[in-house]
Amino acid sequence: MKQPIDVPPPPPAAAVVFPGDRLVLAEQYAALLAADGVVRGLIGPREAPRLWERHLINCALLGAVLPQDATVADVGSGAGLPGLVLAIARPDLRLTLVEPLLRRTTFLEEVVEALALTNVTVRRDRADALHGEATFDVVTSRAVAPLDRLTSWCLPLVAPHGEMIALKGSSVADEVSPALDVIRGLGGTEPQIEVVPGPEGAGIDAVHIARIRWSDPSRTRVSLRPRDQADRRRSASARSRNKRRKS
Repeated sequence: MKQPIDVPPPPPAAAVVFPGDRLVLAEQYAALLAADGVVRGLIGPREAPRLWERHLINCALLGAVLPQDATVADVGSGAGLPGLVLAIARPDLRLTLVEPLLRRTTFLEEVVEALALTNVTVRRDRADALHGEATFDVVTSRAVAPLDRLTSWCLPLVAPHGEMIALKGSSVADEVSPALDVIRGLGGTEPQIEVVPGPEGAGIDAVHIARIRWSDPSRTRVSLRPRDQADRRRSASARSRNKRRKS
């Protein structure tokens, strides 16, 4: 990997969200983002000077609302925001980074290896490819899609008593009404909008999240993957042929 470029030192707030030796790992990740992340087009060159406030600390604030020892999927992980940040800030969490693009998963795997993060799995796939295959205590995302589309990808990955927690902008409330029909159709609750503040007196903007749970955890609705649908059609066709032969 290339040498870091134009990475400012971490502000005091970074030591709050990345305690102890986790701050060193966060600094290493920031350097990789500013070098290879920029060169490979994963983040814009203008983002390097504001990596800490706009990206790393911003994503790390999400760690304050996640349960202990949770399994977490980061859908559309991109350059690892928020997934890698959470893995660094919260070593008790087990992260699965879901990302379909090869150039991004290559970068994610290189960072995981460089930082020796043993609590991270990188999965090159679309989120809907995991429907019916895996579930997680928390499914999160950042700057991926409007809430209606995002819920259709993420909610089927949520365990019965888990939740979807989307990192959103300050206008997240405007996305709720257009998404309600989709969310209710999937069996989800009305989104609960919360504001997670930054460290007191640090001058860090709060983050806005949308929480969605299953309305009835005993009756979760998981979409079949295309492969499962094809298997079911083939099975139905085979049963039909067998009946015709017997008759």
